[in-house]
Amino acid sequence: MTPAQPDPSAIAADPANTDEKGLTALGEDDVARGEGVPDGERERQRRWRLVLGPEAADGTGAALDGRDGRVDEALEALYGSGVKGGRRGGLGASAPQVARWLGDIREYFPAPVVRVLQRDAIERLDLTRLLLEPELLDAVEPDVRLVGTLLSLAKVLPEKARESARAVVRTVVAELERRLAQRTRTAVRGALDRAARTSRPRPADIDWDRTIRANLRHYLPERRTLVPERLVGHGRRQRAVHHEVVLCVDQSGSMASSVVYAGLFGAVLASLPTLRTSMVVFDTAVVDLTDRLHDPVEVLFGTQLGGGTDINRALAYCQGLITRPERTVLLLVSDLFEGGDREEMLGRAATLVRSGVRVLVLLALSDDGAPAHDHRTAEELAALDIPTFACTPNAFPDLLAAALQGLPLPQPG
Repeated sequence: MTPAQPDPSAIAADPANTDEKGLTALGEDDVARGEGVPDGERERQRRWRLVLGPEAADGTGAALDGRDGRVDEALEALYGSGVKGGRRGGLGASAPQVARWLGDIREYFPAPVVRVLQRDAIERLDLTRLLLEPELLDAVEPDVRLVGTLLSLAKVLPEKARESARAVVRTVVAELERRLAQRTRTAVRGALDRAARTSRPRPADIDWDRTIRANLRHYLPERRTLVPERLVGHGRRQRAVHHEVVLCVDQSGSMASSVVYAGLFGAVLASLPTLRTSMVVFDTAVVDLTDRLHDPVEVLFGTQLGGGTDINRALAYCQGLITRPERTVLLLVSDLFEGGDREEMLGRAATLVRSGVRVLVLLALSDDGAPAHDHRTAEELAALDIPTFACTPNAFPDLLAAALQGLPLPQPG
């Protein structure tokens, strides 16, 4: 890439910087110091200098010092490659150096950018093993992707680091609960209430808004009275379970963010007394985490990210959990790269649908966009009337509410 050069027209626009021929009268040293350069052009040079790095950006004529110099050092440690001379920066294997770097980026950049830098550091510089150090975990910016990385390390974390990891995971879960939990409860409760509506309600159970709308054609203008020929009411609140939800979650390494969100939603749904919620995670083995749904952090530390995928075995286990198929929604969260018996898996899915279970496949439950997945299997499941798509966490509550009512599914986001 050719370094960006100062725009002569921007400098010449100021008469004080030009001679009688209209040419710039600034020397190279003046440009390097930024003297006589308009503020907009100086900011443009500064940005290009930070983007291109110290070696490739000499032609920008921009010198960095102070805070900009420290920002440049933090970026160079992560992204500096020195094409001819090897890596110039680097964080090495020094835990204190990494801790300082993590502190620097939290000071210089907003939280969303810090998360990107942390993710790139883990991927580019193989810092995963350094996350075993408690002091590093105390310095990171918590986010969903980092939680996925920590969960994949859960079995090898020393006890001291495990407590720090739990603190990071709990922080992320608390933020997700604040953003998603109440909306999920409201949407699902509304769906369950509507499913329980009756046309012969007791007086205390009449839904007056819906009753009035249903009887507007019976309004008598001369008497200014509406005659309610049909009453619409809510079913009386009961403690009995009316519907079942089974979350069947692929815990292979590529599904890390989806596992985090599924664990949170599973815990939220388990708090609703009229909904029976089960959560099963699988790779080549199947683990039932239903008894941990009282605490989403416990759910997440019960997973073990990585390994193969046996969807058929997981669906077979879930079949045994279902007691009322016609009132059950089964959510399979998987990229569908089946390592088990694929044909038997498709046959089992068809059996579930025929029994009355509403089966949905979420290729991802995250904000990561369209995931890599097995397109052939997705198409064959769609042919069995099993919707298959990725879904963002924000769209999940409305999606589940529609599924519980047997309504057409909203367009997932």
